[in-house]
Amino acid sequence: MPVKTEWIRYGEHLGYLARPDRAAGPLPAVIVIQEIWGVDVHIEDVTRRIAAAGYAALAPDLFAADGVRPPALSAERIAVLQAFMSALPPGAWANPAVFDAELAKQPEPGRTQIGETRKTLFSNLERRERFVAPLTAAAQHLRRERDLAQAQKVACVGFCMGGGLSALLACENPELAGAAVYYGASPPAEQIPRIACPIVGFYGGLDERVNSGVPAFAEAMRAAGKSFEYWTYEGALHGFFNDTRPSYNVKAARDSFARFLEFLRRTIGT
Repeated sequence: MPVKTEWIRYGEHLGYLARPDRAAGPLPAVIVIQEIWGVDVHIEDVTRRIAAAGYAALAPDLFAADGVRPPALSAERIAVLQAFMSALPPGAWANPAVFDAELAKQPEPGRTQIGETRKTLFSNLERRERFVAPLTAAAQHLRRERDLAQAQKVACVGFCMGGGLSALLACENPELAGAAVYYGASPPAEQIPRIACPIVGFYGGLDERVNSGVPAFAEAMRAAGKSFEYWTYEGALHGFFNDTRPSYNVKAARDSFARFLEFLRRTIGT
């Protein structure tokens, strides 16, 4: 299905919006929450795929302040870092000594820029709660201000860092109709009773760091009377849905996306 896309401003925020080309609307909407890499070609593509399924889809650019990204987080700088990290030996991401040794081989000014961009990007993982406000603003904009989705149900889906943010948004936004988590960190246990919508999760079987928190999340959701379904894909890595990365796993991506679309149909599409 052809889709229309545009970058929009909502308040002081910036986002990538996609909609079915010939749908009159208003349409149920999905907030697409970026990986640590930002709203890049992959997140833009996922946003278009969701729009092609019949929804309004908005990917907020969480790195843009009043519509502008800082130099270290420009799309060009992040793309260089992605290429560098994709070429690293296995395990180097989690091994600072190996990373630093490989980085030292790079010529200047690229070496300094790669290091600066990596430090800035990964510091966001420790401060991810600050992104809940622009995500909440995106949901409010879709429900109350944009004719395309006004008064319609809104769900969210997030990947990697965005997966954890998807769960956090469910904790903070009682109007949210559903939240999907792709290999994202589980929310703090004390926030789980505030969740008012169903959650679905998709995890790679080899992603031990993220998966270690899933059983406790599932038990806390069950104890609180909340709906949480999840699937773990044997042999899949963290980031298995991202078809621009070495971690891509076509079988896990295909199955999870079909289940995700069915989740949208149940929560916002009827």
